[in-house]
Amino acid sequence: MKKIWLALASMVLAFSVSAADISEGKQYTNLSKTVNAAPDVVEFFSFYCPHCYQFSEVYKVNSTVEKNVPENTNMVRYHVDFLGPLGKDLTRSWAVAMALGVEDQVSPALFKGIQETQSIRSVDDIRNTFINAGVKGEDYDAAMNSFVVNSLVSQQQNAVADFQINGVPAMIVGGKYKMKNDGISAKSPEEYAKTYSDIVNQLLLKK
Repeated sequence: MKKIWLALASMVLAFSVSAADISEGKQYTNLSKTVNAAPDVVEFFSFYCPHCYQFSEVYKVNSTVEKNVPENTNMVRYHVDFLGPLGKDLTRSWAVAMALGVEDQVSPALFKGIQETQSIRSVDDIRNTFINAGVKGEDYDAAMNSFVVNSLVSQQQNAVADFQINGVPAMIVGGKYKMKNDGISAKSPEEYAKTYSDIVNQLLLKK
């Protein structure tokens, strides 16, 4: 099978990761400072980031992790402001998606509009993308400047600062372990996502 490459490093032969195989510096790193009261799993991403596109839409890492984490695990996805001319607008729109519970509905369309068709060039284009994905325009407009969305925007921005995120995609487990995307090798997107998910679950046991 033709190999597909993820993140900034090439992936070689596949291997199976057991609890004994996981080591700090290889599949994950310890943060210099633990962020207390953080969600169990936090993914940081940007719709402008090509690797985030592959992470989400090709490798489907976030959906695989979400499906396999233990019940009652608090997992969130936060958009970062620091990439692209509409970075801050997309962070607010992502907060709208979170408030309306339509993240899975709009995420592929937003990635496509930014990464593939380059059809998203304005805040109106973002709004139209939501509408085309099935969200009512009046619901989008009502949520846009609501207290809940304002709080979610601040929550995302504060988390980026607290975790000192300067590159994406990034996934943090237990407020103190940062996954190393280039520390996992696989022969297929499915195998990569499954191995990644297994490591997240083992780190959840360590927290």
